[in-house]
Amino acid sequence: MSIAKAICCLALFLGSAAAVPARGEATGQQRAQAAGRAILESPAPRLTLKTIDGEVIDLGSLYGKKAVYLKFWATWCVPCRQQMPHFEHAYETAGPDLAVIGIDVGFNDSIEAVRAYRKKLGITMPIVFDDGSLDAAFHVRVTPTHVVIGRDGRIQYVGHFADKELDDALMAARTAGAAATGAPIGRGEHSAAHAGRTSANHASANSDPAPIAVGDLLPRQSLRTLDGQRFELQHGEFQHGGSPQGELAHGAPQRKLTVLVFLSPWCESYLATTRPEVSATCRSAREQVSALSGDPQLRWLGIASGLWANSEDLRQYRAKYQVTIPLTLDASGEVFRTFRVNDVPTVLIADAGGRVLRRIEGSATEDAAALRTAVAVYEHASDEHAPR
Repeated sequence: MSIAKAICCLALFLGSAAAVPARGEATGQQRAQAAGRAILESPAPRLTLKTIDGEVIDLGSLYGKKAVYLKFWATWCVPCRQQMPHFEHAYETAGPDLAVIGIDVGFNDSIEAVRAYRKKLGITMPIVFDDGSLDAAFHVRVTPTHVVIGRDGRIQYVGHFADKELDDALMAARTAGAAATGAPIGRGEHSAAHAGRTSANHASANSDPAPIAVGDLLPRQSLRTLDGQRFELQHGEFQHGGSPQGELAHGAPQRKLTVLVFLSPWCESYLATTRPEVSATCRSAREQVSALSGDPQLRWLGIASGLWANSEDLRQYRAKYQVTIPLTLDASGEVFRTFRVNDVPTVLIADAGGRVLRRIEGSATEDAAALRTAVAVYEHASDEHAPR
């Protein structure tokens, strides 16, 4: 047996046995395939990608000429690392009828980390760093996710394992029909088929509106929490049966700050081994939120990433850490993209009028007093401007 074949076989075994965040690998396959079911047989997006090395890849120009294999992964992902020999082997043996491209999902990752990872593992395929747009277009819910596009330009396979089923899909895709008309990148839960053409610089979709930044107003958007309640971002109203939170008993409005906490249910547990510093930051942020959650001048919403998480995972997270603030699951990643959040924890503070005042993210939340200090400043300012 050749060394390359031996490596490939070992990767298949490891890819089937690897541990993943809060769930076994079989569930990873189920999640990947369930999320990808809606786009199977759909025309793939016609994207122009830019790799971390500046190379431009026009996917649309490949359709009809060769199959395309996209692997979504992350540097902190254990099964991604274990499957990497299989991925590198696929790239090295692709031949002229298969394009192989790595897509780092861009979640709690960086281009610098990707470059270091590439050097350490000796991988050579082109790599694109995503901002969440490609994840949305291909319904990525777990890492790794394998997407195989046939020569006809249609999505033929979505899965999680590096196994015989994937290898069979790669082989079949090379001979799949005539070219279909590709489609541009969609948003959220939309199908890949959508009119127009998209250029992606590090996979950024120009069809998305500009992200909400400090100084901007919160969007007029209603989010449903785990308990079925509605949280209105713009109007400062948290509806629970009758009257929305944000009004006093006599009807006078309260001047509450809105605090949005972007999180991942598995950050503290899974990243404790692969990214301990990030795990510690997530723990620090959660503890700060818990300490301030009873403040009557604050209205809270925890927004959980849908990567490797579903509603049940979020409920378990809430129970395990006794989280008391309202929580919502951003399954499609739309809210994360709206605020251009690629790292957890990230905390946004908005004033009573819905204008974003402060953004605290990553290591900035390590200071145990960071959130309390920021909130105190804006609460004081709010009190000074309150009507007398």
